[in-house]
Amino acid sequence: MNMSHFGRRRFIGAGLAAMTLPLLAGTRASAQDAANIRMIWWGGDERARRTNAAIDLFKKANPQTAIQAEFMGWDDYWARLATQVAGGNAPDFIQMDYRYMFEYARRGAIRPLDEYLGNQLKLEDFGKVNLDSCSVDGKLYGGNVGVNAFALVFDAKAWGEAGATPPDLKTTWDGFAEKCAAFMKGNKNKRVSATADGSGQETLFEIWLRTQGKALYNPDGTLAYDAADAGRWFAYWAEMRKAGSCVAADVQALHKQSPETTPIVNGRSAIDFVHSNQFEGCQKLVQFELTATGTPVQDGGKPGQYLKPSQLFAISAASKNPAATARLINFLIAEPEGAKLLGLDRGVPASPAIRDAIAADLNPNARKVVDLISSITPLVGALPPAPPRGAGEINEVQIRISQEAAFEAVTPEQAGANLVDEATAILKRAG
Repeated sequence: MNMSHFGRRRFIGAGLAAMTLPLLAGTRASAQDAANIRMIWWGGDERARRTNAAIDLFKKANPQTAIQAEFMGWDDYWARLATQVAGGNAPDFIQMDYRYMFEYARRGAIRPLDEYLGNQLKLEDFGKVNLDSCSVDGKLYGGNVGVNAFALVFDAKAWGEAGATPPDLKTTWDGFAEKCAAFMKGNKNKRVSATADGSGQETLFEIWLRTQGKALYNPDGTLAYDAADAGRWFAYWAEMRKAGSCVAADVQALHKQSPETTPIVNGRSAIDFVHSNQFEGCQKLVQFELTATGTPVQDGGKPGQYLKPSQLFAISAASKNPAATARLINFLIAEPEGAKLLGLDRGVPASPAIRDAIAADLNPNARKVVDLISSITPLVGALPPAPPRGAGEINEVQIRISQEAAFEAVTPEQAGANLVDEATAILKRAG
């Protein structure tokens, strides 16, 4: 392995100046619980600052616990972690991504945490959805650090000026099209369309499939939809373009999967679709106020949206101090003092009690993200299977094919067939 991958990693001593915030009694450990904990996470300097402060506060209540922490960028992180696990030198505390959780759990690299529930780990109010999202084969393998969801964001002022009612949590897919048509009828700024074109958005496509009892992938990694399903999806957006409700093909083609290039940020649409953790970034880029709500639903259909763990905290199967590590995890995700220091950097806390505890410290835009997650939590469905190998490439293929359909180089039906054919070939090649 090329050791230059590790050039950006940094090591952090956890013994900073003592913090003065009060600690929950449950954080304290007895003298016989003395332990050395190595922890590792990915992220930048701001995440390190927050995490390091939380570690320091934990150590104030647990002076017998020594913590060595290491952080680095995403790409370096997975190479570093794989090297340490393979070499029998895995850290005790591992920041884990949902995409890789199944592999690490089934390889026996991380340990089940069920034995610590109700003792070192007090996750009673996290809810079944958030516990299941960190479970493999019925066993809990991580503490949910923060949740993320796909969201519909809109310019409330523009909708008001058009005399139209924006979408809400009860808006169906048919109702969404009707609302967008009503917006265009009253809209005086013809440079602005009602909505961005969502046909190339893989997550939005997945949500649409789920509302109809379908899915993006099966548990075995094969496609869970067919050409007819994909054709109907592209046809829906073709009708939106025909009605003049969504942005033109050349406008949507400028979107490069970043907040800066979204049609709503560039003043070309009054609705767009982003992940909840992107909301604040979008708001900083515009002068008007953004509002977030859930994506459209199917009348009488199944839940489409789901909460995904932005990341989870896991414990190495080789850790000699799993109980102490579980106590540290609990402090960071289930106790107000630790959670306040982490903030929303890793996502919205899974615990409703923790959300309430940190609310006063959040800026208005961050509160909107918390409110969004709280509002859609009762409406979400189960987390889908982890994406198979090749899923990232399929995402790029969907974007390209959606543009071909938008420019009318292919019909919606042809686009659907092409997507299934290319996706199937990619999955077969990826193994």
